Amino acid sequence: MSVPKHLEPLFTPLKIGDTTIKNRITMAALTRNRAEKTYPTELMKEHYVQRADAGLIVTDAILVTRLGTEWPHAPGLWDDKHVEEWKKIVDGVHEAGTKIYAQLWHVGRAAHPDMPQQKLAGTPVYAPSAIGARGGKFRILPGAPGYVTPTEIDDPRKIIAQFKHAAVNAKKAGFDGVELHGANGYIIHQFLDSTSNKRTDEWGGSKENRARFALELLKAMIEVFGRNVAIKVSPAGGYNDMGMPLEETLDTYTYYFSELDKLGLAYIVIVRYTPYMDAEYDGVKRATQHDVLATYRPFIKNTPLILNGNVPADEGAQLIAAGKIDAISIGIPFITHPDLVKRVIHGKALDNVLDIPHMQTNKNSGDWRTGYNDYPVAVY
Repeated sequence: MSVPKHLEPLFTPLKIGDTTIKNRITMAALTRNRAEKTYPTELMKEHYVQRADAGLIVTDAILVTRLGTEWPHAPGLWDDKHVEEWKKIVDGVHEAGTKIYAQLWHVGRAAHPDMPQQKLAGTPVYAPSAIGARGGKFRILPGAPGYVTPTEIDDPRKIIAQFKHAAVNAKKAGFDGVELHGANGYIIHQFLDSTSNKRTDEWGGSKENRARFALELLKAMIEVFGRNVAIKVSPAGGYNDMGMPLEETLDTYTYYFSELDKLGLAYIVIVRYTPYMDAEYDGVKRATQHDVLATYRPFIKNTPLILNGNVPADEGAQLIAAGKIDAISIGIPFITHPDLVKRVIHGKALDNVLDIPHMQTNKNSGDWRTGYNDYPVAVY
């Protein structure tokens, strides 16, 4: 299959960790909400295998422990049955010819104590500090309530242990690596951001202390997976009530990326500002808008850098050719186009319309394949 010359940078192999991916178009983690009582399904396997033209597939965000998220059908990875079911998916993706990383996830304060999984867990909603996020909408609960004030985590090492256990399980399932969900206002981001972390111990206060949780957690996962550990970071913030003043953001993330770059990670995904991920509170946009690629690229010297956030193929190829990034990460267009990579090569439009009512399962969703595995491929 001939690749147009201007897109050739996207179709060269890339070494990440101990493996090489066949092209530089990666599929981002997005919560599709199709697991059955936290367990992956054959439907999920079909979804990933359909999209195996990607150089790398990153799974739906996978919970490392039982949590009451807004997504009641999010998958988990804390017991042997999870391992067994994920292994079927990993094997299917490998047989289809591509690599797959597990994105590991803890939502922290973005959970609700009345959600079924949180009740089953029998634990409070934990976060770095007892500060609730604005927003949230738990649609399966009466009145669709928002986020609550969480309980402060007494010892963050307990959460690190949960991530390490999930990494061990990911390795048992055969994943090529793990990606830490450090973006979008979830627990890693909550520790890093001074608006959600008011701790006065070694895990809060200075930028060094606020970054400690992520850095120690990554080191724990490296003990399991070696170089095959990655992280996703969203410095512009906004989503889930995150974001510091610009000067503090620059100071924090400059240090953070410098430290991440020392760890020998497989890659770093950086999420640039995208309006649809921004949140508005009291008429004010929450995000700290700035050019994250131009700002932080100089501090990422030794680690492959993947750009996420509405990155079209043409722009991605140009940025790779210029040495500004190493690959691109695509989310929603990969949901709506199982043949996305082939469309890019053939110059076909990405014109399937997102089935918003069925993107996430809900009480009105009868057929979970709808809006998930039923998007048409192009005619070639």
